[in-house]
Amino acid sequence: MYQYDDYDRALVFERVAQFRDQVERFMAGALSEEEFLPLRLQNGLYLQKHAYMLRVAIPYGTLNAWQMRTLASIARDYDRGYGHFTTRQNLQFNWIELAQVPDILQRLAEVEMHAIQTSGNCVRNITTEAFAGVAADELIDPRPLAEILRQWSTINPEFLYLPRKFKIAICSAEQDRAAIMMHDIGLYLYPDAAGQMLLRVIVGGGLGRTPILGLQIREGLPWQHLLSYVEAVLRVYNRHGRRDNKYKARIKILVKALGIDAFAREVEQEWQHLKDGPAQLTELEYQRVASAFVPPSYERLADTDLDFGTRLAENPAFARWVARNVQPHKVPGYASVVLSTKPGVSAPPGDVTDRQMDAVADWSEQFGFGEIRIAHEQNIVLPDVPKAHLYALWCLACEAGLGCANIGLLTDIIACPGGDFCALANAKSIPIAQGIQARFDDLDYLHDLGDISLNISGCMNACGHHHIGNIGILGVDKNGSEWYQITLGGRPGQKQCAGQSDRPVVQRG
Repeated sequence: MYQYDDYDRALVFERVAQFRDQVERFMAGALSEEEFLPLRLQNGLYLQKHAYMLRVAIPYGTLNAWQMRTLASIARDYDRGYGHFTTRQNLQFNWIELAQVPDILQRLAEVEMHAIQTSGNCVRNITTEAFAGVAADELIDPRPLAEILRQWSTINPEFLYLPRKFKIAICSAEQDRAAIMMHDIGLYLYPDAAGQMLLRVIVGGGLGRTPILGLQIREGLPWQHLLSYVEAVLRVYNRHGRRDNKYKARIKILVKALGIDAFAREVEQEWQHLKDGPAQLTELEYQRVASAFVPPSYERLADTDLDFGTRLAENPAFARWVARNVQPHKVPGYASVVLSTKPGVSAPPGDVTDRQMDAVADWSEQFGFGEIRIAHEQNIVLPDVPKAHLYALWCLACEAGLGCANIGLLTDIIACPGGDFCALANAKSIPIAQGIQARFDDLDYLHDLGDISLNISGCMNACGHHHIGNIGILGVDKNGSEWYQITLGGRPGQKQCAGQSDRPVVQRG
């Protein structure tokens, strides 16, 4: 995985020092709340119902054991012993004291992490799928290009004050596990007949108040033009996007207003001024970044293991977990394991305790190469586990509350923190999720039902991605009471579509 160079390190530490001074001035009364607001948002700090919330970036969902242990220590020392993983592959701490934020950012910087651009009207955390680099159905590893986008977009002065927040996702697998059509820019990476990397560019996707699937504006874009073409899209958006109404400020509204053909022409015209210029990527630059993503030293293992096969035959619960939580790996004898953060009523979806974080860090080293991924579905992935070690890992995961065999089932719920924490929420998400999990706590019944996705959002911002759940639940306010709108038929993946509602809202309870 990528490790900071001197430029990365200097930038992050300087940003910590800068924000420390800003916090001190605000607490001393030298900065007003209005002046402090954009400064804290640029550093991922929100003011929620009960406390400040700090959102930590996990670029393209990848971190190492060292970083996970640091997140655990922050949860222990500065929060209430847990953190919340989001659909954007970030981690949120919900109970933060303002005076301690600079110290937290300092601790993050020491392990090559930060909270920069996890909020605000800027390019947010670049995302991809949790199995990038190891998925059996992957065409090309998208992580080097994701990292290049991360470096280019971090504190890029031209795009720090966009009309609205901007999200980019990249995918290169037969199954789209990064939801690229629901992003402001979605990128699909694939090889041509000669093996050269090309990009399909999709723009104007998004959820929120108006769910819209992105539309293609470019096919066969050579990878060398990635940055210049993305820059052209952002410039068109920055120039024409609405700033008078935040509900109509996303790029999806601009694309719909102009029409996809007119928008594409604008981008192509802008790109003519940028292509073949300083932003064009070179093979040398690509290899500089790609060298951080070389495969680890895999052992030569048989694809089948006698002990593993015996465990499957003798233990139905283990076999069920393998069928649900273990994903194919491109290297024989290995698998990728999904650790469920959805145990039921004992914890809200996506919440992980400091002890669980420490345990995951230990398992990543014991059973893999010290690498951890965060999935779009808010679960944790260990990408490189020898099949012979799956049983031992399952036993430990069950003891730690991370071994539920429910991936892809009804209780593998995606949910935002909702009205329990978020100041924007209209209704609570967590009690609804836990009520459903309690009602459907019979794993045999869940397995009989098969694949069903259920997503919950506490407001129209759709942080729980309710539109693309087979069943979507949206919290709404009706005369000061909590009500919920149900949508059906949403679908994530390669053939994404938004769910539809043909019935009125229903009241909680």
